[in-house]
Amino acid sequence: MADEPLVLGIETSCDETGVGVVRGTTLLADAIASSVDEHARFGGVVPEVASRAHLEAMVPTIDRALKEAGVSARDLDGIAVTAGPGLAGALLVGVSAAKAYAYALGKPLYGVNHLASHICVDQLEHGALPEPTMALLVSGGHSSLLLSTDITSDVRPMGATIDDAAGEAFDKIARVLNLGFPGGPVIDRYAKEGDPSAIAFPRGLTGPRDPAYDFSFSGLKTAVARWIEAKRAAGEEVPVRDVAASFQEAVVDVLTRKAVRACKDEGVDHLMIGGGVAANSRLRVLAQERCEAAGIRLRVPRPKLCTDNGAMVAALGAEMVARGRSASDWDLSADSSLPVTDTHVPGREQEHGHGHGHGHDHVHEVSKDNLYS
Repeated sequence: MADEPLVLGIETSCDETGVGVVRGTTLLADAIASSVDEHARFGGVVPEVASRAHLEAMVPTIDRALKEAGVSARDLDGIAVTAGPGLAGALLVGVSAAKAYAYALGKPLYGVNHLASHICVDQLEHGALPEPTMALLVSGGHSSLLLSTDITSDVRPMGATIDDAAGEAFDKIARVLNLGFPGGPVIDRYAKEGDPSAIAFPRGLTGPRDPAYDFSFSGLKTAVARWIEAKRAAGEEVPVRDVAASFQEAVVDVLTRKAVRACKDEGVDHLMIGGGVAANSRLRVLAQERCEAAGIRLRVPRPKLCTDNGAMVAALGAEMVARGRSASDWDLSADSSLPVTDTHVPGREQEHGHGHGHGHDHVHEVSKDNLYS
């Protein structure tokens, strides 16, 4: 078990019910039930709708993942779940389900960090993470630069967004352009047919006195919206493809420039990009160009593993088991603002050095009878 732990991971931080099964660093199953269509008419994710969708999808998605992996729930070495950050109600559904399955099966429970999971998922694609690794995480809720020296215990924030995350900006500009929700994929599609240098949109926080690794996309979002409004007020047609391409270029220019700078400043020769916006085709191309020029090796998982999924949670959970990290207590709670420095939520006894072995003691409080049928 220590070499190749079999772990099921549950992810419910936003609008995707993700369940993955991983053996060591090998992906066996990645089942997802998305409620994105239910949120589209609102132009964004509605927490109550997401929570209800997770409740309805949880058991069928777990069953589907186990079947796809070809394993029995009894064979698992542990169950991992996103404990935070994310939407509180959505997280609670996943944490409650993970507790129920772990308790019924008599398996250790690992509450893990959503952002650390986004980094760890790359192990399923490209093998063990180099230590240290710089990670650029870009999604609807996060734009962060993180330095990881041990994905199970040491992830240090280098920079973060001070307002809108990159994914939020994509959604908002897509809404202004009447392109629908979610905005990332549709803007990427339109941008491929546009001119990225057509409009000189601003690059936030890139001045000599600005924070080197922090991000700001609120000013860019406002500038693009005002440019579009001015065109419409003048009775002119808005060049949607050029706007999409120029806006996208402004976002990925800042993201890649700051990420490469952080790698150089810290002497790190590996950059990993994750999160939903990592599926953006222009971000991948520009990051590759700039990393090659700087002598940095770029690691980006395939698009399906960049968006929220259960595989990433299972990957981090498997790493926790393999490295003997302590399991979480049964009173594990969801924490919508869990800091990335807390890569997982260990049990209190183990945290204070009173646990034994791999910190799985709480498993023995469960009846020896298998409650899962």
